Amino acid sequence: MSWTYNGETINDITQFPPNTYGFVYQVKHKPSDKTYIGKKVLFFTRKVKLGKKELEALGTVIGRKPSYKLAVKESDWKTYYGSQKEIKTLLKESKASDWERSIIKCVPSKKLLTYFEVKYQMLYQVLEKPDEFFNDNILGKFYTKDFAEIKEFEDPVEIKKH
Repeated sequence: MSWTYNGETINDITQFPPNTYGFVYQVKHKPSDKTYIGKKVLFFTRKVKLGKKELEALGTVIGRKPSYKLAVKESDWKTYYGSQKEIKTLLKESKASDWERSIIKCVPSKKLLTYFEVKYQMLYQVLEKPDEFFNDNILGKFYTKDFAEIKEFEDPVEIKKH
């Protein structure tokens, strides 16, 4: 099962727009008609301690000698469906054809990736519609259970979009 973006199938990292750091995605489980909105980075970066030979190869360095280097590798975006527990259990029980994966937006930086993930989660009201979405929190700060208390205080006036 591959990703779709603007109606096109994406199977390779070279198909993303230039300077893409990550993307905001939507995963839909067709049998339950529930959706999950999240974010995914295209590359993992981790610190690797420098060995003796690498330190010797540096020679004399002005200032403090580096003790590590950054190792960058492609992430698991091709096989990724989401980190939510309910999705992981459904993946084990169902087949790949039961899922639909689409990219909502490609983003150039880490900060903007978090911003757009939250933006789309708010726009789609993922916490207010637990029957339609798998998402149970936003940023680890706002939870679905918080909205159970608010039902009695709902404003009858609907906000108009311009």
